[in-house]
Amino acid sequence: MRALITGASRGIGAAIALKLATDAQAAGQTARLALGATGEGEHLSALIEQLRRIGASVVPVLGNLADPDTPARLVAEAVEFCGGLDGLVCNAGILAPSPLAALDIENWDRLYAVNARATWLLAKAAFPALGESKGAMVAVASMAGMQAHPNSGAYSSSKAAMIMLCHQLALEWAEHGVRVNSVSPGMVHTTLTDRIYKNPEVTAQRVGLIPLHRIGRPDDIAATVAFLLGDGAAYITAQNICVDGGFTESLMANIPGMPKAG
Repeated sequence: MRALITGASRGIGAAIALKLATDAQAAGQTARLALGATGEGEHLSALIEQLRRIGASVVPVLGNLADPDTPARLVAEAVEFCGGLDGLVCNAGILAPSPLAALDIENWDRLYAVNARATWLLAKAAFPALGESKGAMVAVASMAGMQAHPNSGAYSSSKAAMIMLCHQLALEWAEHGVRVNSVSPGMVHTTLTDRIYKNPEVTAQRVGLIPLHRIGRPDDIAATVAFLLGDGAAYITAQNICVDGGFTESLMANIPGMPKAG
């Protein structure tokens, strides 16, 4: 597996990198991974060391995805290091919580630049390499891109744009043998959300809303992304898979007075 993963330094991105590397190792192969991040840091360094210990060949590719010139450069560096690309994982994303009526243009533009525009520019730059390998692309969206999330600012609409972008790319690229899908995580405990789950009351309330009765883990998302990149998903394209323990489909189950299972 030769792949570029953005937002790879920790959380879901790091879990995806580790999953691809361990799957390659189990198959007697060597994963060649380009890890996108905004800059060097202890999380990225530790991840690279961990990946190399399990036999992966790894390079960091650094830059701010809000800069329109960065995506193509990251792809070029990844293609050169990997000798091509079998997979592109667009995982980088940012938040700017705010009611829309109070959101400023700068933050609106910044969220769309990173969450939606960069996904398009990465895909556009990676298309020749993916076409050559008959590879696949997966974008990490959010359940917030499927359901309105009050006070999330431009986040929900930018993630919805990402999901539709993947549908569009999938249909345009199918004739070239390139598959494109998205994955929408639900409530996931990562380093970025750790402050929320340090509150046991909030954690219990959230768990109570999830039909599978647990908070998601980065590994849950990584397993789905790895599947969509692999041969087992060879006939799957233009899909958005919600990995949320059933949360977004559970609205009807929470209506007071509905019959319960005996």
